[in-house]
Amino acid sequence: MAERRRLQRGQVTVEFALTWVGVLLPLTMGLIFTSQILWIWHGVNEYTRLGASYATTHCWMSSASNVTDFMRQNVPPIVSQDQFQSGGVQINVNYFGKDPDSGSLVPFTCDGDCSSACIPDTVSVSVTNFQYQTYFTSLGLPPVTLPDFRTSAPMESAGCDPEQGVCQP
Repeated sequence: MAERRRLQRGQVTVEFALTWVGVLLPLTMGLIFTSQILWIWHGVNEYTRLGASYATTHCWMSSASNVTDFMRQNVPPIVSQDQFQSGGVQINVNYFGKDPDSGSLVPFTCDGDCSSACIPDTVSVSVTNFQYQTYFTSLGLPPVTLPDFRTSAPMESAGCDPEQGVCQP
């Protein structure tokens, strides 16, 4: 009888090990991976909104370098920040003006930069080419490419003081 209990204890240990390796460990790793993806998704989404908000309240520049520089310097605390700062992730800023004839939005053009005469109607900021490189990449699996994030917003002040006619970048 004592030997039978000892064998059953060994059987329980083997069953637990198999259950742990086959079920609990993959579920735990899947939960961690899903949580990190949602954290990254939220962070990049808010990052795109922050860029659009900055663009609506700062001066229009044809190169949009003021917006992209701001975004590269203010990356949220997420995994793979270096992709944003090094330029691996593309930040696209497009300005639009209302066509007086059709009323639709068309790409904005102006002869000068940063003046009260050059204020677009809306801005669109997008973040593309972000690849989430997780601990699975060390196992030889490819990184997860997230879809493009895009936010559009109407221009607010564009960094201009209409009374003085000057704009601050």
